[in-house]
Amino acid sequence: MNRGRAAGEEVVERPPQTDTPLTPVTEDPRYIGTVRERPGVRRLVQGQGAYVDDLELPRMAHVVYWRSPLAHCRIVHIAADEARRMPGVVLVADGRDIATVCKPWVATLAHLAGMKSAPQYPLAIDRACWQGEAVVAVVAETREQAEDALQLVRVELERLEPVVDMETALAPGTPAIHPELGDNLCFTRNFDTGGVDAAFASADAVVEAVFEFGRHTGVTLEPRSQLADWSAAEQRLTVYHSHQAPHMMQDLYARQFELPEAAVRVICKDVGGSFGVKVHAYPDDFATVALAMLCRRPVKFVADRIESFTSDIHARHHRVKGRLAASRDGEILAFEIDDLTGIGPYSVFPRTSAIEGNQVVNLVGGPYRHSQYRAHLDVVFQNKTPTCQYRGVGHPIACAVTEGLVDLAARKLRLDPLEFRRRNVIPDDAYPATGASGIRLEQLSHQACLRRIEEMMDYRALRAEQAQLRRQGIHRGIGFATLIELTNPGAAFYGVGGARIASQDGATLRLDPSGAVAVMVSVGEQGQGNEGIFRQIAADAVGVDLERVRVVTGDTEITPYGGGTWASRGAGIGGEAVLLASQALRANILKLAAVLLKREAAQLAVRRGQVVDAGSGEPLLPFAELGRIAYYRSDTLPRDFTPELMVTRHFAQRDYPFIFTNGVQASYLEVDTETGFVRLLQHWAVEDCGRVLNPQLVDEQIRGAIVQGIGGALFEECLYDEEGLMRNASLADYLVPMSAEMPDIAVAHVQTPTRSSQLGAKGAGEAGTAGAPAAVMNAINDALAPLDAQVWSQPITPEKILRALRVVP
Repeated sequence: MNRGRAAGEEVVERPPQTDTPLTPVTEDPRYIGTVRERPGVRRLVQGQGAYVDDLELPRMAHVVYWRSPLAHCRIVHIAADEARRMPGVVLVADGRDIATVCKPWVATLAHLAGMKSAPQYPLAIDRACWQGEAVVAVVAETREQAEDALQLVRVELERLEPVVDMETALAPGTPAIHPELGDNLCFTRNFDTGGVDAAFASADAVVEAVFEFGRHTGVTLEPRSQLADWSAAEQRLTVYHSHQAPHMMQDLYARQFELPEAAVRVICKDVGGSFGVKVHAYPDDFATVALAMLCRRPVKFVADRIESFTSDIHARHHRVKGRLAASRDGEILAFEIDDLTGIGPYSVFPRTSAIEGNQVVNLVGGPYRHSQYRAHLDVVFQNKTPTCQYRGVGHPIACAVTEGLVDLAARKLRLDPLEFRRRNVIPDDAYPATGASGIRLEQLSHQACLRRIEEMMDYRALRAEQAQLRRQGIHRGIGFATLIELTNPGAAFYGVGGARIASQDGATLRLDPSGAVAVMVSVGEQGQGNEGIFRQIAADAVGVDLERVRVVTGDTEITPYGGGTWASRGAGIGGEAVLLASQALRANILKLAAVLLKREAAQLAVRRGQVVDAGSGEPLLPFAELGRIAYYRSDTLPRDFTPELMVTRHFAQRDYPFIFTNGVQASYLEVDTETGFVRLLQHWAVEDCGRVLNPQLVDEQIRGAIVQGIGGALFEECLYDEEGLMRNASLADYLVPMSAEMPDIAVAHVQTPTRSSQLGAKGAGEAGTAGAPAAVMNAINDALAPLDAQVWSQPITPEKILRALRVVP
């Protein structure tokens, strides 16, 4: 594979000198790059040979991408001559140019039996399959010059019939987006406990509904960004990335560009929000790296807000037909669902676009003790922006379907919705348990959470207030959502399917000569407070003040190998690794102190950077003195003793495939039946995320996740027309929740530590997103219940409410 030079590479030529070694560069007949002069520099012109001086320090260039304006089209011709002649342009490259250095990929997982997807390239070749797919790259000295040149790229396209409606994606007359796959079915799954039909036949109450979920996307504060630097002399790649999983990307870059993994360094420092959007490998990630190789200079890509709407992954596009069977005494007997979800034209690499639907199947009915369950899932291709994992990954869909059916059943049986849930949740003393879908549950606390939320919201008084206001024509509603959240995943999530995504994480701790502690962790920071948690754990477990702890994350060259930040695993997996390493370092510190003080280690303890007498607490030796002797005066130590003041430990979840958290949320709101507008009045959340390590961080994670969940319930949706073009791809039209629209959010905790780790910490980052849409939806339907109206389509807009009220057609 040619990484020396390919289409459009800038080559620096100097006059031959005896003391300047020159490396010959072979010609590439497909070169379409520009020719530009500056003092002392001459670039390669097609048809000419040249020499490159590897000692020349190249300036950073910027890339922008010409993206398809159509949802499905054939690329007939690319005319880039005018763009190449623009000032500052370094390279204009198409899909075939990039393919000379980067292999295509197919995003499937082996444990999702029968899953299929077509090979995908960094830039489209021959066809573009969604609006926003990158087709041409323009690299220039500045972003402004690249943008200017981009306006002169002319691409002749031939429109192809787009597949837009997921309901007809599998219909006989619908063309296959990828004919070689045979149809538009990416993945299908069936699950059946075997007694569902009998349960429904014997039920006293059967309720059903069709739930719709509009696709939406994560609007991160910082857009996706990347700086790729290829050193041709060292054959080494360094990528600065706004990403959640640096070691995953290191592996992917090594494989796609056929590099040794040790020759790839990925650095992901403080990331400005992710929400799962930045845990995937995007085509333009690979394209930017390829361009750095072709240009032999650092290349920077920063997505603007407009292109983010059609190039960042979308999520949550589902239509679920659900049924619930119950007995007259209020016992849930069975659930049944049929889930249809539309993804993009490709499954997203490497985590795939089938995981969200698979999660819905696993999670529906999760909190309850019914034994019968049947589910069918179809994941279909569409000519829309690809979908993949986004905060909550299937939980908001599964929770809304489950809790919506539970509310319907309670209403049909004339039972209070809170009481109906109390009768059916798995009892707190019945764990460990296995859910109807086969999920293994270690220890949950739904009964305790239900009791706590009833007290928090003063439920009986709230119902009395609601009844009084209804008599005045004011329609307020109360909605509940009982939820489970998958956290701390082990290898069962991706590793079993062949994805090279680490299920374990590691931490290295080092006592420096100054007595400070350095902590290197493979889990990064995206704003949720991971580094604060790691600092807190290390300070407490080693025995130093917080300000004496320095945390380093997000660098494959420095930190231990690990999975990174996703699936609410920062404290539960990364934090446990930090704890184990901290304990090992503390033990080593005491061993060294015992040698120096000629005492038994059991007689010593550590407190605030000092070795102290375990009995009296008398300070005996500061860490700085320990460090001085260990690092600079090892000659004073016994010959058979070597101090070990740097340790590494790893942790992976093995006792269960996942550790589930649980909780309950409640929403109180008011619906204006004349305008359809919803006013959120109050929201409550009781969360059991195991041991709470930092209450403020956990509470704010839950509040932020609730706001994001409310966004999906009421505001956010990627709207498409019949041609597959997104109609609201800007923040002027795409609605996100704002602070003025949000209610006060009260948070409380029940703590049931997991026994699978010493910390006992479970995840807390996604439960808010999982439960909020269901609670808000149920509250709206509770407000509309006297008017014989209900809405099951999210986002629940004023128009949908008025249509349910038959005010508008």
